[in-house]
Amino acid sequence: MRLIDFHTHQSPQSNRLYNLPNLDPVSSPFSIGIHPWYLNENWQQQLETIESHLKLPQAFALGEIGFDGIKGPSESIQQAAFQAQADLAKTHELPIILHCVKGLHLLQVYLKKNPDTAPIIWHGWNLKPAIAASLVNYPVYFSFGKQLLYADSNAQNWLKACPMEKIFFETDDSAVAIEEIYQQASVILGRSLEELGALTASNWKTISKKHWYE
Repeated sequence: MRLIDFHTHQSPQSNRLYNLPNLDPVSSPFSIGIHPWYLNENWQQQLETIESHLKLPQAFALGEIGFDGIKGPSESIQQAAFQAQADLAKTHELPIILHCVKGLHLLQVYLKKNPDTAPIIWHGWNLKPAIAASLVNYPVYFSFGKQLLYADSNAQNWLKACPMEKIFFETDDSAVAIEEIYQQASVILGRSLEELGALTASNWKTISKKHWYE
């Protein structure tokens, strides 16, 4: 069973959704977008290049994009850039990989204005389960990473309660192997690695027309 890593900075591989560090595409599955850390007043100039890459068969998602209240430009710039990129995701029928740090209120504003948004995968989930529960009626999904390895973390607690159809797993920028993440989830949920691999592959098929590389 192939265990898919739905968001990583490690290196490009066929079972990984690699977050491009620049605008140079790779031959394996990747995501591309303007991270809020790197937004400036000229962000619109990058959209044409991003859209051209989204047309490539190996483009599987748009991201990371999102909101950051600690490290990022003004809220108005972040909102405009997110809306523009989310519109591209919808046009190209691709899910969004979400970065959100102290930006929940901005995400909520977006969701209320865009009930037909492209599916959004909130990566590296480790906030309180109550926050996650407030989002389950929207097309928001949750990707769990290294935080699952820490006892009684918010990630562990929400994984136990999260609807099964909303679950993905990732390594992000850690050096942890994706197998270790799935193994920990297997212990938490009482499901085999094979079941979790099939689950996340099935969940992907519900939000994307692009089937994972075999």
